[in-house]
Amino acid sequence: MDFGKFGARGIKGSDAVTRQLDDLAGGGIVTPVTMKRGLMARLHYLTKTDHSRAAAKDAGLVVTDRTLQAWLEGKRRPSKANLERIDAAYRTVRRRNVARHLLARLNREGRGTRVEIHPLNQSQVARPLQRVVEYRTMNVRRWERIVEAWASGDQQGLDDAWEDVIVDLGSQWGQYEYVTNIGFAA
Repeated sequence: MDFGKFGARGIKGSDAVTRQLDDLAGGGIVTPVTMKRGLMARLHYLTKTDHSRAAAKDAGLVVTDRTLQAWLEGKRRPSKANLERIDAAYRTVRRRNVARHLLARLNREGRGTRVEIHPLNQSQVARPLQRVVEYRTMNVRRWERIVEAWASGDQQGLDDAWEDVIVDLGSQWGQYEYVTNIGFAA
């Protein structure tokens, strides 16, 4: 209930899953949106087709065609708030575009994917208050809810989906709500 009260360090398991899914979906634009190259790459990605424009609008990038054209031609520069909106829309649209492919790789035709769960860091916890929390592995076969929540940016849905997965660890599942890392490959 009061994570970190005695010095334990870590992140929520669902946040670690999000980070790992983002890494797996990599291959995206790595240049920051604040640089011209990164901005132009994101704008082209978000405006290449009518479908991508609609997805960008759904993701929260709502600007006039005139403003968008001025940005693309380099006549005007987006404000800081609009740069953040562009970057967020890019991440959202990219997640949606790679979700189906990533889901197929994670499910592996029903065989699932092996997940490594690295427990929280207790090095700053006083010795008498430390508890034994082991490194764990498990096989996750149903990734649909996790990937769907990740792709739509639904953090609460991802928390719920991940909690349903770690319950399979048995009575110790509560010890793995906070972790240092969760690793898996696809």
